[in-house]
Amino acid sequence: MKETELLEELLLRVRACRICEENLPLGPRPVLRASATAKLLIVGQAPGTKVHASGKPWDDQSGKRLRQWLGMDSDLFYDETQVAIIAMGFCYPGKGKSGDLPPRPECARHWHAQLLAHLPRVQLTLLVGKYAQDYFLGNRAKATLTDTVAAWETYLPDYMPLPHPSPRNQFWLRRHPWFEEETVPVLQQQISALFSRT
Repeated sequence: MKETELLEELLLRVRACRICEENLPLGPRPVLRASATAKLLIVGQAPGTKVHASGKPWDDQSGKRLRQWLGMDSDLFYDETQVAIIAMGFCYPGKGKSGDLPPRPECARHWHAQLLAHLPRVQLTLLVGKYAQDYFLGNRAKATLTDTVAAWETYLPDYMPLPHPSPRNQFWLRRHPWFEEETVPVLQQQISALFSRT
């Protein structure tokens, strides 16, 4: 069976996943995109209510800001032959005291290794938020998200850690202007170089 067919079969199984159904206030609706030809992998936290409703990853204000950071238009961002989008949790986890609950841990445990094995052409993985950074970087992650993002050079060429682009993160962005002034231009250079390579 071809790699593409294997991945499509796996994606069907992931989208039919009901492992943590009883813990999901809006029910299961796994949201992800992937192709064996993708060069960029974006790993975020978990869908919010808008993404749960649309079934389209990063289909909200967070996604709008993320695309601005990347210097990417929607056509390229949502071209799954080029960009894979696999969150730490595939379904909306529910609301907590200060925002959405953390991504459910079952997704990464049951599905991530299988999915990543079918993405052989990924050259750069964007780790959006602390959950993704801790999972992928392990003991290479710093004590805080700020420290990890500030140390982005040490994780290239494989990974680039980013803060979450949520409007709720406005305070962090104001306190750390270096991110948008210094790191975002480098991020855009990385993305531009990645997609200019054949």
